[in-house]
Amino acid sequence: MSGHSHWAGIKQRKGVNDAKRAGVFTKYGRLIAIAAREGGGDPEMNFKLKMAIDRARYENMPKDTIERAVKKGTGELKDGAEIEEIIYEGYGPGNVAMLIKTATDNRNRTGSEIRSILTKAGGKPASEGGVKFMFKLVGSVAVAVGEKGEDELEMLAIEAGAEDMASEEEIFVVYTKIEDLKTVKENLEKVGLKIEGAELVYVPTQKMELDENSKVEYEKLLEKLDEHEDVQEIYDNL
Repeated sequence: MSGHSHWAGIKQRKGVNDAKRAGVFTKYGRLIAIAAREGGGDPEMNFKLKMAIDRARYENMPKDTIERAVKKGTGELKDGAEIEEIIYEGYGPGNVAMLIKTATDNRNRTGSEIRSILTKAGGKPASEGGVKFMFKLVGSVAVAVGEKGEDELEMLAIEAGAEDMASEEEIFVVYTKIEDLKTVKENLEKVGLKIEGAELVYVPTQKMELDENSKVEYEKLLEKLDEHEDVQEIYDNL
């Protein structure tokens, strides 16, 4: 059900060098600030903020850095321009459909840079709504596989209220309706499963396949986008 696996990417980033980790902290700091601005600074009352903080902690983001990001979002800490979340739409090599979620303090600069990266990689930008209709927004809970088998995990997920599920390396991903994400996450925790993260994600309504040459070019594009500090997530229809 999922496209470009952000959960697998998180697992891979656990061993990144200090320079790249600083970039990861910047990305999560922006996510936290946006969530705090939208729903307040109390994670117990703001589930989006709680999800962002949980992911930041999973990346070993320092507590004081998390707290500073929350205060920036609530306005307690004045620190530069306001961060906003923007999704850019486009096509990559082989005509793969892409949604590129960013957190930026300068939408004109970020938009120009994302369009340039796409074009140089053999892709092309799309107008607003030109790609998003090919995806749907759902809840996503990443569960550590541990010693449980896939059949047992599937049964527990169904009992917790899952809509769908998928295995991704060491992660078992449970998909939910948007409004059920918090409840399903809590139900999975109640039966003793270790939750690596939970968030809303875009999944494709139909998938496509790339030929080998296009796969190579697309992976290069993903690397370029992932290096951009404003890029938060990348969704595709693969």
